[in-house]
Amino acid sequence: MNPWEEGIEQARDAALAVLQPSEAHLEHGLALHRDALVCESYSLGLQAPIDGEAMARAVESGASEVELQYLSEQMRMTRWAADDELRAEYLAAWEASGVTCSFQNTGEEGNDPMRMLGRLAHYTHLTDRLRDHVARAAFPGDIAAAKAAGRRCIYQTCNGVPLPGEQATVEQELRFISQFFELGCRMMHLTYNRRNPIGDGCAEPANAGLSDFGHAVIAEMNRVGVIVDVAHTGWRTCLEAAEVSAKPIVSSHSACAALNHHHRCKPDEVMRAIADKGGTLGITNVPAFLGGSGCVDALLDHVDHAVKVVGADHVTIGTDRAYVSCRTREENAKVRGRRGVRRRWEALWPAGDPVQRPEWRQERMVQSMAWTNFPLFTVGLVQRGHSDDDIRGILGGNILRVAREVLGQIA
Repeated sequence: MNPWEEGIEQARDAALAVLQPSEAHLEHGLALHRDALVCESYSLGLQAPIDGEAMARAVESGASEVELQYLSEQMRMTRWAADDELRAEYLAAWEASGVTCSFQNTGEEGNDPMRMLGRLAHYTHLTDRLRDHVARAAFPGDIAAAKAAGRRCIYQTCNGVPLPGEQATVEQELRFISQFFELGCRMMHLTYNRRNPIGDGCAEPANAGLSDFGHAVIAEMNRVGVIVDVAHTGWRTCLEAAEVSAKPIVSSHSACAALNHHHRCKPDEVMRAIADKGGTLGITNVPAFLGGSGCVDALLDHVDHAVKVVGADHVTIGTDRAYVSCRTREENAKVRGRRGVRRRWEALWPAGDPVQRPEWRQERMVQSMAWTNFPLFTVGLVQRGHSDDDIRGILGGNILRVAREVLGQIA
């Protein structure tokens, strides 16, 4: 058994130990997952290992932190195409997940267009190199075609709206939205935790809402055909975005504040506003956002609550946790002497609110929600009594409907 096969199997065993499905539920759930068009509403994708020796040489040569961050991201996003072994692991992880398409974060967190272009370039390069297996989908129809052909694809998204920061005219400030759409980006975060010119992020205590400029941003996103994503957006800004948008909006990867009062979760009022606009709430599998046990049953609890509040037609799954190569630790250990760095600007985690509590770091808890366990999420939904049609919507039909409605005639 290859190392990655062993890791995938261990994660599967961890989830089965939590779910303990009957044989009938297991068989039905796995068959349903294979047949369904699985489209994840937000993904961090698959994280390749760095080239430890190359990174160590860069550190020793005195490379700046900006250089090292760029090099690290380039490696983690593109090295799947570096050799046959990594390519085999990459394809095995996709196969195990049963996911046809991921709404893939291909943009830097924030609003700087030049920073955002970096990740977009990396994923463009990767899909060019592996085009026979994983492609870029430009339109929802491409996703359905990939499913029919037994292939995988990504639907590119940005963790921010690209803004030049020139602030000469509103129209001039908005010009990169259409340019990034032309580059293939189909969904953008209004904010990323912090306040920006558009509105307040989810971790801003003032919760001040959408700015006048934010109204113009949403109007331009509606015009171009870019999905408005409020996953990292403050609650009041979410409500106002839903009110002013002419098209459906989404919270692509969040959870339910009624079950875990966390700033990255959405209260029922916000969830209803998103659903009333025709949009969807994506449930993440980040333990800190889910609370509770911090494993796969917590994810299912949040799906159940969201379905109860807004209906199954407005719920999706967007994990926000990457598949990490089995070679990552080995390669990371080759890099010595890199200085610690301050927290990134967009982090903005309130004091006493860590992303991971110690009990959530237990390996089997984390493993139970591994990205490759997506078929077992479906098994869990079957166990919880959701209908096959509702599960198909949660797995992909709902987010595809939103994508088509936002794109309109060109979908």
